[in-house]
Formats: sequence, C-alpha cells, structure tokens
Amino acid sequence: MAKSASNQSNKDQVKRISVDEIKVNLLRPSLTSYFAVEIPLPNSVDSDELSGQLKQVLGPDQRKLNLLCTDTSLPGSRLTTMDINNDRTGVTEKHAYRRMFDDSVDFTFYVDADKYLPILYFETWMKGIMNEDENANTNTYQYKPKYPNEYMADQGLKILKFERDYKSVLTYEFYRAFPLGVASMPVSYGGNDLLKCTVSMSYIRYIQSGPTSLDDAFDGSGLFGGPDSILNSATNFLKTGANDLLRSAFNLA
Repeated sequence: MAKSASNQSNKDQVKRISVDEIKVNLLRPSLTSYFAVEIPLPNSVDSDELSGQLKQVLGPDQRKLNLLCTDTSLPGSRLTTMDINNDRTGVTEKHAYRRMFDDSVDFTFYVDADKYLPILYFETWMKGIMNEDENANTNTYQYKPKYPNEYMADQGLKILKFERDYKSVLTYEFYRAFPLGVASMPVSYGGNDLLKCTVSMSYIRYIQSGPTSLDDAFDGSGLFGGPDSILNSATNFLKTGANDLLRSAFNLA
C-alpha cells in the first residue's frame, strides 16, 4: 500500500508540460548584449585635484565614455566557511562566517579616434593616484601616491543589465573603486581592426539590487532618462547593428 502511494506521488510530480508553459518559462532567456555601465569620478572635489583633472579630460563626453564600453562581467562572490565537527557525532557541518568578493572587474572599451577617451581617462586617473608631474621623466623620480580617500570612488561604478524590451534592470554597484591597470593594446599593419582598451577596476564589495522597472530605477533627467540618454543611445546602437555602426563611425573598410 505504501509502495502504491509512493508510485502515485511520483506520477503526480512527473507530468506532461504544455507548449505554452515551455514558451513562458524557457523561450525568453537573458541576452548578454544588453547592458550598460556608469564610470564614476573619484572622491576629490577640488578642481585642482584628481576629479577636477578627470572632468577636464571628459568635458561633455561622460555619456560617450559609458557607451564605449563593449565588454564587462557581472561580478561573483562566495561564502567562506568553517568546519564544525563536534556538534553531532560523525557529522561535519559548514558554517558561513564571511562573504568574499572578487578583487577586480574588467571593462573593455572601444577607443574613439578623436580623443582616445578611454585611454586618456584611465591613464589620467592612474597618474593622479601616483601624483605624477612634469618631472616624471627623470631617472631619480620617486612616486608619492595619494591617500586612498582621494583617489577612490566610494560609489558610482555600476553595471546595469537589462533586456531588449527594456522593462526591468538589474543593478550592480561597486564600492571603493579605482583603476588597477590598463592592459596592453596590440596594433599591427596586418589589417584594420577596432582598437580596444581593457581596464581592471579594484573594489572592496558590490551591492546587487533589482530587478526593478526602468521608471523606478532612473529619474527622467538622469543618465538613463530622456531622449538623449545613454539608454536610448544604446537602444539605437543595438538595433542598428554594433559592428556596422562602429565601422561606419570609425571609417573602417
């Protein structure tokens, strides 16, 4: 009798799935090409300090720098655990005591032919961290880095993941971020290709929020609101075709 009840329970669990259920649950996967980033300024507010130098580099091109990002990764983390051996005889349990975050996240940018904006921006940030000046080309030059609070961006570095219907957005915000390094960029006579700049950003942790509707996530005048926003620019960018648009913009054959 117990065996018959068990068989009936298994039959209840294993049942046919309708085509409509498959369409609703499986045929709308998230796509990797729909995302946006926000690149922040460091904490210093004095116009002569690092953030003032970076504002001069950017000029009116903050949205352009964000839009030039072509590749990044949603961050990961894991829990660190300790083994508990003595609570139950013959049983070892794991108890979590700390959350460990990745130590950096990479961003890859297309490099524009007008200002080489991503290269100039992050090189200026790194020079500012080390207080480089006009004497840096001497053999006896010594670097004197700034205090961390002067070159880190406490908040503002974000990755925003959305879909092609733009109904909701998943947000990752990184804390205490600054550039660790700019990767080497090969150039060659072998043929025209798009120059890309990859930057590693250090951070201490991230906060994941959402998904929320775009109306709730951004106000009408923010970076992602209004007809001239980066979201609308990204929409047109993706609809037009990224490769064709970039090759047209950069006059590549």
